[in-house]
Amino acid sequence: MATKVYIVYYSMYGHVEKLAEEIKKGAASVEGVEPKLWQVPETLSEDVLGKMSAPPKSDVPIITPNELAEADGFIFGFPTRFGMMAAQFKAFMDATGGLWRSQTLAGKPAGIFYSTGSQGGGQETTPLTAITQLVHHGMIFVPIGYTFGAGMFEMEKVKGGSPYGAGTFAGDGSRQPSELELEQAFHQGKYIATIAKKLKATA
Repeated sequence: MATKVYIVYYSMYGHVEKLAEEIKKGAASVEGVEPKLWQVPETLSEDVLGKMSAPPKSDVPIITPNELAEADGFIFGFPTRFGMMAAQFKAFMDATGGLWRSQTLAGKPAGIFYSTGSQGGGQETTPLTAITQLVHHGMIFVPIGYTFGAGMFEMEKVKGGSPYGAGTFAGDGSRQPSELELEQAFHQGKYIATIAKKLKATA
């Protein structure tokens, strides 16, 4: 039976979604792994999103909390709001109380990826503060560490991400994930999918 890895994200302007797509490719490169993209529900009205110049959402399906139970592993992605996960993703996690009570997600591996507006905008604080969500569910946080190799030490180009997970800088919104950032996202998908597969095999 295939190892199911759910890539669950919130993306307002598309930066996190681009990383999610690359993470899915990385996970899909691992034999026996079946990755799937999911979006969390939007909490803002169309009127407010319009005023924020947010583009229309893609056709990636919206996940409900109970659907998390079907997965063997997760990679959660979100933009940063003041150094922490966006409220839309936090609202989704707040709705997983039933899964928390039963500890349905305990023992399942989970990684984190993210987007920030600037270099000091939360590339480390965002995943660091998000770990609390995993801890209460008993999930196993899987950082990428320095397994991405030389790409982790790039100093000549602006690069998001950290040992916590893949990341990108959105700037004023016009900057898109760079080739190096997308390579790191692919690596994260492959790395976590491999671990999820190993854990499932030993369960």
